[in-house]
Amino acid sequence: MNIYRLTTVAMLIAAIVIVLPASGADWAAVKPLKQAHAHNDYLNERPLHDALELGFCGIEVDIYLIQGILRVGHDFAEAAKGHSLQQLYLEPLARHIRDNGGHVYPDDSQQTLTLLIDIKTEGEKVYAVLRKTLVNYRDILTTVEDGQITRRAIQVIISGDRPIATISAERTRYAGIDGRLTDLESDAAPHLMPMISDNWRRLTSNQRRNVRSIVQQVHNSGRRVRFWATPDTPAMWKELLEANVDHINTDKLVDLSNFLLKK
Repeated sequence: MNIYRLTTVAMLIAAIVIVLPASGADWAAVKPLKQAHAHNDYLNERPLHDALELGFCGIEVDIYLIQGILRVGHDFAEAAKGHSLQQLYLEPLARHIRDNGGHVYPDDSQQTLTLLIDIKTEGEKVYAVLRKTLVNYRDILTTVEDGQITRRAIQVIISGDRPIATISAERTRYAGIDGRLTDLESDAAPHLMPMISDNWRRLTSNQRRNVRSIVQQVHNSGRRVRFWATPDTPAMWKELLEANVDHINTDKLVDLSNFLLKK
């Protein structure tokens, strides 16, 4: 093999192994912010790392299946040029948790990080590959086997094009389902559907006025609640926080972090 080919191979290996620089954060000083949820986290300057260093406990990522690889991106064209789910999230998380003694935040060993994976298209096909991938990280993932929950550092929840029947039929699950408000009428167990999410803009004016009762209904069912498409403003964050919403969506990581720390 000539020098040119050796150099090319070395560059490819580097691109696969070193996607992002290692974090230099003082993890003992990072305060976990349970309500902080990084919407479309992969669009941040340093995907995953920015959110973790600010104490976020929810991270959202969109995926497509492209030539057999789970790739991250908001649309197909973006994902085709982007990194894989493993490169950008699963491998860095595995290393981070190992380095922190099995936890995301060593100051709060009971805090689970929610990794919300939004399947954009072809839910059944994509999930089949995703499940096989998640098995390789089962030692850091919250799992459910025959209805029994084993909690670990990461809880994966599937949103978007959700293969509900397929996931429901699994005896051992490495991911739960992101429900909708209409799913509260179903008989899905909380360990199958641990979170209820819905589009804020599609709520009726009466539902928005009574958001606290909606949140209470979700909590009474043993689930957490999240709204997307909310105004990304302190006034909205205040309303959601006072309503006891569990996950507050934001694209403004630093601003929400500062807001929650002050509260």
